Amino acid sequence: MIAPEGKIILIPLLAIIIVGFVINYLHPSGGLRYVNGAAVILFLFSLYFFRDPQRTFGGKPEDFISPGDGKIVNIEKIADPELGGEALQISIFLSVFNVHCQRVPLDGIVQGYTYTKGKFFGAYRHKASLENEQTQIIFQTEGKQLYKVKQIAGFIARRIICYMRPGMEVRRGDRLGFIRFGSRVDIIVPSSFQVEVSIGEHVRGGETVIGKFL
Repeated sequence: MIAPEGKIILIPLLAIIIVGFVINYLHPSGGLRYVNGAAVILFLFSLYFFRDPQRTFGGKPEDFISPGDGKIVNIEKIADPELGGEALQISIFLSVFNVHCQRVPLDGIVQGYTYTKGKFFGAYRHKASLENEQTQIIFQTEGKQLYKVKQIAGFIARRIICYMRPGMEVRRGDRLGFIRFGSRVDIIVPSSFQVEVSIGEHVRGGETVIGKFL
């Protein structure tokens, strides 16, 4: 399945390829053949990048699932007044080869949404969490626990799409948003949260259990 967010890139690319092959058929050109070949390769890569596999989770209701695919690159204590002071930040780096759709980790209600302009450091760098362009969504679980998910642009990613708005009732696995090309997703939870992943571990959005609230 292809993510709908990819249509804005895939449709123009396909049109360019069709026009290019028609022109080359009518007026053969060695140079145009190379251009057409490059366009086909880019189109095939885009098809791969914008894949949107269906994910199902059959675990326990309290399991907090990963909002995105990628690699755990950081787990650290931070200060977050909105979550009561001390909190935990769990960072996931998404390379261009990962699925870039983000999913809601747990049933609940969207309490807040903010978008912040910023820089475009490589998303694998920890300062990207503070300085890069990003969205921040605050959720409240059915058990009244608060947590945040941050979509963070990277050096290549320059387009963050977020579907969450305050007051929305959401279910685990719902589409949260999409980031085009390399990026980062941060999870911020209370310090009492039981983390069940480790740095260096690869996770799958909608499937891997990140941990649970205690």
